[in-house]
Amino acid sequence: MVLLPDFEVIRPANIDEAVQEGAPEDARFLGGGTDLMPNLRRGLDAPQILVDLSGVAELRRIEATEDGLRVGAGVTLRQLISDSIVQTDYKVIADTATQIAGTSHRSSATVGGNLCLDTRCQFYNQSEWWRRANGYCLKHQGDACRVAKKSKVCLAAYSGDLAPVMLLHDARVDLVSATGRRSIALRDLYQEDGTEHLLLRPGELLASVTLKKLDKHRSAYRKVRVRGGIDFPLVGVAMAIRGSETCVEDVRVALTGTNSRPILLEGTAELAGREMDAAALKLLTKLVRAQSRPVHSTFTPGQYRGKVLVNVARRMVADLLDIDSP
Repeated sequence: MVLLPDFEVIRPANIDEAVQEGAPEDARFLGGGTDLMPNLRRGLDAPQILVDLSGVAELRRIEATEDGLRVGAGVTLRQLISDSIVQTDYKVIADTATQIAGTSHRSSATVGGNLCLDTRCQFYNQSEWWRRANGYCLKHQGDACRVAKKSKVCLAAYSGDLAPVMLLHDARVDLVSATGRRSIALRDLYQEDGTEHLLLRPGELLASVTLKKLDKHRSAYRKVRVRGGIDFPLVGVAMAIRGSETCVEDVRVALTGTNSRPILLEGTAELAGREMDAAALKLLTKLVRAQSRPVHSTFTPGQYRGKVLVNVARRMVADLLDIDSP
């Protein structure tokens, strides 16, 4: 049995207290713990302080704003699924949350935790004895990527499910630290580096995410995984379309499970104002292939995941526009 490292648990009553306690370098914020605690058991981190956020009421609120919806980072996936506003105006987000992990996990796992999910790789998410015997990797204690020997950056994949669907909604995140607050676009929270994929400043806490309502779009999220439940996505595609087969007005596509960050596909504006014909699907395929980077960081080869990704995206277009599958 692997024992957890020794640490002190601090339970702040509000955000200001939380960021003060989370400021030290050896402190970590604890939400549901469904990602952090397994990593601690694997020896992937050893914080001296855990700042338990469960008592911070402000982080557990879902509230309407003038032009959208604000969701606290401490909102559980179960709470997100059952919220009436989310079900009515942001149903794709509720539907996505039902696909994350298992039923018991969703009672604990939080929105903020899923957005800040650590990147994953078959050479990283292993026990300490396995990593020690097989050689450490660039993401933890090693000096080389085990997936691509010549890579200068870690290629571990980001596998959060909420980020891609929230990118469709022009999401922004509110970040709080002991030195102040700031708001940035959700897409700017991430970078293409599996070791340092989150652009959070030291001691900074993701407090909430704000979403804009989509205008007459049909939207969906689909993930492919080894098992039908629990597993992280091998690939995940979020898509929102407005218009018809003969005249597409707007197309938004976001990907997860392929890169070290969630990807909001660039170039889809070229599809607006045209028919969703073979040429348009060819362009969509080109955009997906050019911007995704599935590698053998999971238990399935990157080439296979790339093909699956394209097929899922093309079928989603057909389903959302109610046309024959390509």
